Amino acid sequence: MFVSDCISVNENGHLTLGGYDTVSLAREFGTPLYAYDEEQIRKNARAYKKSIDENYGGNGLVLYASKAFCCKEMCRICNDEGLGLDVVSGGELYTALSAGFPAEKIYFHGNNKTAAEISEALDAGVGRIIADNITELEMLNSTAGKKGRTANILLRIKPGIDAHTHDFIRTGQIDSKFGFALETGEAMQAVKLALSYPNISLAGLHCHIGSQIFELSPFELAAKVMIEFYAEIKKETGAELDELDLGGGFGIKYLDSDEPVAYPEYMKSVAAAVKENCAALGVKVPFILIEPGRSIVGSAGLTLYTVGSVKTIPGVRTYVSVDGGMGDNPRYILYQSPYEIVCAGKANEKKDLIATIAGKCCESGDLIQENAPVQKVQPGDTLAVLSTGAYNYSMASNYNRIPRPAAVMVRDGSARLIIKRETYENLIENDI
Repeated sequence: MFVSDCISVNENGHLTLGGYDTVSLAREFGTPLYAYDEEQIRKNARAYKKSIDENYGGNGLVLYASKAFCCKEMCRICNDEGLGLDVVSGGELYTALSAGFPAEKIYFHGNNKTAAEISEALDAGVGRIIADNITELEMLNSTAGKKGRTANILLRIKPGIDAHTHDFIRTGQIDSKFGFALETGEAMQAVKLALSYPNISLAGLHCHIGSQIFELSPFELAAKVMIEFYAEIKKETGAELDELDLGGGFGIKYLDSDEPVAYPEYMKSVAAAVKENCAALGVKVPFILIEPGRSIVGSAGLTLYTVGSVKTIPGVRTYVSVDGGMGDNPRYILYQSPYEIVCAGKANEKKDLIATIAGKCCESGDLIQENAPVQKVQPGDTLAVLSTGAYNYSMASNYNRIPRPAAVMVRDGSARLIIKRETYENLIENDI
């Protein structure tokens, strides 16, 4: 009925998340509100871990991509479930370490790490730093040498794969700000340079072809291309690399029409491609890493709003205005992300209104969805936007000096606060 298994309707006709009445959630914690089902998050994490263990014989690790949703509680859950962490900034690294996450299971990404971030990562003893460019390689070697350390790294490679997704979230093709290109010889140059540096240990390679992908073939092709490059490296340098990070990008359901590939099916298919190409080319099967983020938290979360006004422009459209908007969900204005909209208190009723869901910011483009089917609503109703567990909190801002929402985690019939709602005092605490 809904885009996520953890969402249902109770006997009062109210939308529920993990069995918890979302109208009650909104009343108890206020709106806007990010809400997550902890059991669904853990279920998704376990599905990935089980699948990678089965398909690679325990020779692999799932890295949760922190950029999807990062807070201390999320880091604790990942640690509980035996996952590693993919971080892309000093702030995400600091959050993970503050939550007690083991540094050796943290992989530090980013296309333009600052000198301070590289120093922080080396001091923390992160498991791997994923180097993106020659400048970074030189900085890594120099900084590690000054600290008397060895920087354990992966190199980010552009495999040249078209992931058939939105242009803004395609990252594997040659025209990308990320990584070293195979086509130009840049990738092999980076490998040779990394192998030559005294303070760098090259453990393997990384690739990531995009996000919200519903097909198996791009992942299979990326695995084939990367294993072929491993064989080329072995032939040209004699080095046989130990690790291969195949990135993430696994799609989720935003609308009922979306058909994401099941995790086990993906893992089985790509593992077969890895093993087949390793055997054909005479290279060992590397330790495999994957980086699901959105697909672990996306469908496990929703956002709750309170309707402020309903404005109908005859023959044009109906605006339903809510107490949030682009500050807590910028994804629609960035790349027209689709969502399922539900009036939480009328979830068992027919969606007989076509409405544009508008935010409260002073921007005409501050919209969450256009021409979306929803139940007839009135001021004061609770509106739920589904599958907002990934990237909404992460990309939130204080535009118009609006405080960012709170976040709660639902589990076993109870809800607990995991991120406090910002206050006006928070907004000015760094002002001078």
